[in-house]
Amino acid sequence: MSKLTKNQKLASEKIEEGKSYSIAEASNLVKEITTTKFDSSVDVDVRLGVDPRKANQMVRGVASLPNGTGKQTRVLALCTSDKEAEAKAAGADYVGLDEYIDKIKGGWTDVDVIITMPSVMGKIGALGRVLGPRGLMPNPKSGTVTNEIGQAVKDVKQGKIDFKVDKFGIVHTSIGKVSFTAEQIAENAKEFISTLLKLKPASLKGTYVKSIYLSSTMSPGIKIDLKAVDEL
Repeated sequence: MSKLTKNQKLASEKIEEGKSYSIAEASNLVKEITTTKFDSSVDVDVRLGVDPRKANQMVRGVASLPNGTGKQTRVLALCTSDKEAEAKAAGADYVGLDEYIDKIKGGWTDVDVIITMPSVMGKIGALGRVLGPRGLMPNPKSGTVTNEIGQAVKDVKQGKIDFKVDKFGIVHTSIGKVSFTAEQIAENAKEFISTLLKLKPASLKGTYVKSIYLSSTMSPGIKIDLKAVDEL
């Protein structure tokens, strides 16, 4: 077992063993225990009681974080020429169609989100092998396949995130940066968790949310009190 560094030991000592914290308490604590020299991401991990192998228990959704993500999200808009000006005005970093499809076929994926239109999905479907494993494939459920290209780009730039349960039944996502105030972290966490609670599958029998942890890059996880979450 690897030995804890001095900073890791100090961080662990600030978290009471066996204690669950309110979202507000955890948001303050995650700032206290983070010692990285860079601006760490703040992450939320939620273990669900779903079976992701069953189609009717697949949990996927989008949340618009009130304080943004703190990240510069690089957006590619794959659209027809009549929508290019709209995409550029909304802040898309890359705009075009055939030339970017060719680049992606060649292995280029230097973006965070791809937004496109229903009418061109036929061309983009062939990119699934490249985009799928990287989580970049546009999807109507996440709002990244739409005729409202400009609005979709704005939403992503302002803090809209897409999340999905993994094969282990866990939803993991970043909801901000340690440089945010504790209040901003708490607001973003509440918005994400509230959105996730609304996505409970109707077919699920038993406990939906089993545990929630808040952490930052390289910090220990802080357990969230599920009783407080029920009140959201």
